Amino acid sequence: MAPPLPLIPGDDALDALAGVLRERDWATLALDPADARLHAAADEARAHAAAGRLVPAATGRADGRQFAGLRGDATLWLDDPACGPAARELLASLDALRSGLNRRLLLGLDEVEAHFAHYPPGAGYARHRDRFRSDDARVLSLVLYLNPDWPDAAGGQLRLHLPEGPVDIAPRLGTVAIFLSADVDHEVLPATQPRYSVAAWFRQRPRG
Repeated sequence: MAPPLPLIPGDDALDALAGVLRERDWATLALDPADARLHAAADEARAHAAAGRLVPAATGRADGRQFAGLRGDATLWLDDPACGPAARELLASLDALRSGLNRRLLLGLDEVEAHFAHYPPGAGYARHRDRFRSDDARVLSLVLYLNPDWPDAAGGQLRLHLPEGPVDIAPRLGTVAIFLSADVDHEVLPATQPRYSVAAWFRQRPRG
């Protein structure tokens, strides 16, 4: 039997994760950094970046889209035809996690969208929230980091701005952060070396 997909903890761990999200609007997971599937995803992200398949990311939607200033990453959606088996496995894993959390939190989570992200040295993402003013589809945000042997001195943390003060999460391979898209301000701090991740959003059904 194949091992469980990454990102899918057992029922007890999912119950605990859902409980933490109910209590404080954010949570973290620590996946096994030795998992070959995580390394395959990291290798695929680096290969896409080297081949120029990742494109500069924008903020906002439609006429309000901006391509400079707030963020400095480049991205490739995991369902893009250029993506390979590691991306497809991650997307299936994220969708299973969405389903498991939805059964416990009853948030109407209907689908997942996710992309690889690459931040070059010195690039970051200014403080923001993930839910658009004109679109309330995004409910839960998730970041999975793909950086083996990340040194503390390199920076690049995800900073969550919480009522009790900021919390910094280092971008090490297998670290996962999950938080409410509409409620948690966050930013990506600059790093001294290239940084890779998967950013995902669990979305609710369209209203109206």
